[in-house]
Formats: sequence, structure tokens, C-alpha cells
Amino acid sequence: MSVLLSETTQHQIEEELVKESLITRDKLELYRAKAGKEHKPLFSLLIGDKAISDEQFTKASAMVNNIPYVNLTESPPIAQKVLELINQDTANFYMAVPLGTMKDRLVVAMLDANNLQAVDFLSNKVGKPLQVYAASESGIRRMLKQYERNIQKGVSTMLAGIEDLQAEIAPKDDKNAVKGEVKPDSDKKVQVIVQDSPISKALSAIMEYAAKNRASDIHIEPLEKELNIRTRIDGVLREIMRLPKSTEPALVSRIKILSNLKIDEHRVPQDGQFTISVDDMQIDLRIAISPTVWGEQVVIRLLDKTGTSLLLEDMGYTGRALRTIRRGLKQPHGMILTSGPTGSGKSTSMYAMIQEIKNESINIVTLEDPVEYKIDGVNQIQVNPDVGLTFATGLRSILRQDPDVIMVGEIRDKETANLAVQAALTGHLVFSTLHTNSAAGILPRLLDMELEPFLIASTVHTVIGQRLVRRVVPGGEAYKSSPIETAAIHTSVGGLLPKTQEEVAKISTDLGYKTLPLAGQNAYTLAKGKITPDNPTGYSGRLGLYEVFEVTEKIQDLIIKHSTSSIIQRAAQEEGMIIMRQDGYLKTLAGLTNLLEVDRVATTEA
Repeated sequence: MSVLLSETTQHQIEEELVKESLITRDKLELYRAKAGKEHKPLFSLLIGDKAISDEQFTKASAMVNNIPYVNLTESPPIAQKVLELINQDTANFYMAVPLGTMKDRLVVAMLDANNLQAVDFLSNKVGKPLQVYAASESGIRRMLKQYERNIQKGVSTMLAGIEDLQAEIAPKDDKNAVKGEVKPDSDKKVQVIVQDSPISKALSAIMEYAAKNRASDIHIEPLEKELNIRTRIDGVLREIMRLPKSTEPALVSRIKILSNLKIDEHRVPQDGQFTISVDDMQIDLRIAISPTVWGEQVVIRLLDKTGTSLLLEDMGYTGRALRTIRRGLKQPHGMILTSGPTGSGKSTSMYAMIQEIKNESINIVTLEDPVEYKIDGVNQIQVNPDVGLTFATGLRSILRQDPDVIMVGEIRDKETANLAVQAALTGHLVFSTLHTNSAAGILPRLLDMELEPFLIASTVHTVIGQRLVRRVVPGGEAYKSSPIETAAIHTSVGGLLPKTQEEVAKISTDLGYKTLPLAGQNAYTLAKGKITPDNPTGYSGRLGLYEVFEVTEKIQDLIIKHSTSSIIQRAAQEEGMIIMRQDGYLKTLAGLTNLLEVDRVATTEA
């Protein structure tokens, strides 16, 4: 725990937990012995193993210390005017949030309510005495997130009073300026942004907000009279603020400087990258800047691998799809191809497959643009067309490096496709991606690249199509499906669901779920995400919808006959493939997502 306890206080808290029947004395003794053996604090061990909750410990500690206690985990939002009584930096440092006023006192919830020095400092800071309540760390952190949601006001405050944002720009020879790659015109004085300027602080606030809210992208979009800032969270774009048009030149220049791009080039697209640190986590940023009619659009992609699980099960692979992929990974050579639009998790799927087979006995080499996640024990190569390192030239080089497994970030042209097929033919296991609408569309797409049908049929053995949907937050209310929803479930997965109670266990296991409802019901129990003040959408995180099939002899014959993707898909379904829409409906029945999300991304009909 972050708060040090005396031996007497610890004993009193233990007795309070037993008294309130939150833990038995026998179990407490077992944990006390375990804590001594592992040299860990007892309460940290109890909370870490979920023997008691953070909230239960805080309440017991408050009772022992005669301090009033408040549970903030489900309390309503704090009024903005109250929140402003203690600034964000102070609140974060002391883990204290203002809750309101009581007579002439400010009510404050604190993690360490016994810290008299902190209480005195806060009292002097706000200019009035405090009424202090004890609160858990999780409850206080929940309330601290309200500061982050006020991003528009915070950034506007940073930029307030700047009449001319060109004053934000310092001459190139200014010692306090941040150096970037700058190539001036002969008749112009090139300038760069001062590092501690308001515009720099505003950009930092925007990026920090995006990182803390698990955004995958930041879009900075110039309009005729404003600058629009949007973030993509769980796959959906949301506007977070609009800034004055006058902020655009300085903000874009600051991004170019950090990305080591040319700040005086406004006519052609530029790509760059840099890294930021948020809460001691390093987050890689990929920058794409393009000229538009109203200025320069900037898209910043955030690559934070700390929150990404590279386990196939955690990504949403289940049942038949998971078994098919694992059979493909056991093949000594051939191709495993993944399809889907940009941002559908194709690269993450390939990383997960590499993680599954990685060991010291095989040489894995990847060719990527960009290298999104760095993996120990894997030789990763960054594509760089500016120096002639394309997918095709890089793949030629890789084949001379004695690889066992090759990952090619994307097959974009005929040359790369031919080289990948040749690599698969000569004893290598090759992973790659293509942009198609379905798994079955991969095979005709390779034919479009003028590959010989017999080569495709003999090398490609596993094909994956995927999309991402938002997960519903567990703990929300359940509801019965409407007649329209029930009809859609019957149409899509009615043939997959168990018909009798005896079939439930067998079919549920086959499809990869704990239990599935019987087919033919008048209504099905579905889940809504739990809505809280922190998360009004009811969604948190994403999972994949997949369709996976093996290239069997029947499908090989269809490839050689130049069959269409619809014919190939029908054949794959006859052999047991579950399409993305069906996978989504099964995940909905399992309470992982909802029908609106599935219908939003999966257009393939059953």
C-alpha cells in the first residue's frame, strides 16, 4: 500500500475486516504467513489476490482511524466550479479531489487522510479549512479523470491572451528553440516554435488526453474558420475541441519540428514519427501530414503496446477459427494471409501468430511499414522507400538471411506477391496481409495480381478475414431482443445454435463459448454495456470478428477455375467456416458486444 501503517494500526484494521465478515480469521492467518514468506505487505497481498477489495480496506482503515469515509467508485460527477477549487497538478500529487462545501469548509476526499502536512497545504491553497474524507485509490483516480475530460477548456486557457500566434515563433538561431530539420528558402527567415510556449503545452495536453483515453488516432483538421480536433477511441471518431484558425500554423509547425520534418514545406504530404511519455509509458507516434483546401491536415497514430495482448484468445479468436489458425501455424511452409481494412487489427493478428510460434530454434524475419511493436527474438526490418528499401527489395534480401518464418507487412503489388509465393514454395512459412472485404476475396485478389492459379492453390493454406467491434463494459443491464433482433439472430446463426438441451455443451465447446442459448427462441437475452460518468458510451476496448478457412482440395479446384469470391466463400461455409457476421452474433449472445456494433462493421451476409 502507498500508506505506511504502524503495527498497532495494521492489527486494528485486520480485526475490523474480520468483524465485518470481509475475511475469515483462518484465511487471514494464511495470508499473513504468505506475506512473510514472500516479503510483501499483508494488505497489498490481500488486495492483489482479491481476497478483499481496495474499497473494503479503505473503509476499514477509516473506521480504525476515526476518519469519515466516502465511496467514490459510483458517485456522480463533481461540479465543474467545485473541481476548479484545486488544480489538476495539485490534485494528482496529493491524490485529493474536492467534493463540495459544508458550511465554511471545503469537503475533500484523500487517499492519505492522515497526512496533516498535506491537509494544511491544501487548506492554505484554497483559503479555507477542510473537511477530509478517506477514499480508495481507485475511487480518487476515477474522479481525477474529470480533469482530463475538460481538455477544451484547458487548451483554450493555455492559448488565451495570445493575440498573434506568430509571436509563438522564434528565430532559428534562438538558443531556446527546438531544433528541427529545416531547409529555408533563400529569401525567407525560417522559424521554429519555442519549446515551452503555450502552443507546445497545448499540443502536449491534446496528446496526453488521447493517450490516457486509449485513443488510437488524433485528427487535426483545418476548416475554413476553425481547427477541428478529433480522436478515434475504440474505432469511433469523436470531436474533442475546436480551436481558433490562428492556432493552425503554430500547431502544425510544432508537430513538424517534433517529427523532424520540413516546416516550410506545405505543398506535398510528409510522414514522420516521434515518441512521448505518459504515466511512465513510452508511446510511439506516427505522423501523416497532407495539404487540404483549408490548410494542412495532421493524423497522429498512437502505438501503445502496453495495453495490447498478443494472445490469440484475448483478441477474440475462438472455436473453429482458433483451431484452424493453430493447424496452419504447425505447417512447416506455405502462406497464412489476413485481410481487412486499415485499422482492423491485421498486423496485431500477425504479431500474435508470431508470438505463438516464436522460439530459439527458428529464425523469424519481418518486413514492416512501420514496425508497430518491437518483439524480442524477432528480426524486424523497417521499409524505407526513400532509400530504395521497398517490400519487394527487402523480401529479396530476407531470403538470403536463412529465415524459417517471414512476415511481410502488406502485399501491395505483383512483384511482392510473386516473391512471397516463391518464398512459401521454397520451404518458408510466410505471413502477410491484403486489403479485401472478406477472407474469400483474398484468393481472387491474388489472381488479379497475375499470379498463376496453381501457385496460389499450392502455397496459401490458411486465410483470415477480420474486423474490430467495441466490447461492452461488463456489469450492464440485460434485456430481451426485439422481434427484429430475434429474426436477425435466427437468420444469421439459427443453424449454428444447439437445437436441444443435450447439444448445448457439445456445440458451445465446438464454437468456443461457455454456453450458448437454444435455437428458435422467441427472444434472446442480450447485454448492454455498463454506463458510468467516466464512460457514458458503455464500451471499453475492442475485440475481433473473424472468418477463417483452410484451402482444401475443393477450394484449390475453385482457385484453378478462377472462381469468384462468393463461390469460394460458399464452399468454405459448407466446410464449416463461420463468417464474420455469424461470429459477431455469437459474441453478442455471449455478452461480449451488441448487434449494433456487429451490423456496423460486418456487412457479409450469412
